[in-house]
Amino acid sequence: MLDPVLVIASSTALAALLASAASHKLRDRRAFSAIVRAYQVLPSPLAPAATASLVLAELALALALLLPAWRASAALGVALLMALYAGAIGVNLWRGRRDIDCGCSGPGATQPLRPVLLLRNLVIAVLAGLAALPMAERALGGLDIFVVIAASAVALLLHVAVDGLLANQPRLAKLTGR
Repeated sequence: MLDPVLVIASSTALAALLASAASHKLRDRRAFSAIVRAYQVLPSPLAPAATASLVLAELALALALLLPAWRASAALGVALLMALYAGAIGVNLWRGRRDIDCGCSGPGATQPLRPVLLLRNLVIAVLAGLAALPMAERALGGLDIFVVIAASAVALLLHVAVDGLLANQPRLAKLTGR
């Protein structure tokens, strides 16, 4: 049994991450639909339905992660979603298609497919695994609430920083001549 602070912080960080991901997909649905089509893992006519389904799944999982009765199931759903995304990325890397946008950085911030994205999805899946574990029964105090908020914020800031570094790595490589 894990300490509730760890489980709640993990699920809160994941909920914020998924809500943010869904919001950037909703802001530019056409671009996200084009990205889904570019992966070429589904027949093109299914792309609009897949686009809507992925956004709805991210929103539903984000909400469910915040509800104690649904937290464990939602966390497993997040792990499966990350496996789905990793599978689509892996198939395209295997095909040699590194030039398409991964679809993970939001509108106007393209990020080409690279193996490091598989590692990023694994880290998110591990965080989901923590959120799915049973937690010890104990009352949360004021300090616990502060730690949950701080740990969630740190996890999100780390994700944003790593995502920014990953998105800018190709540009940096061009500047340095690598």
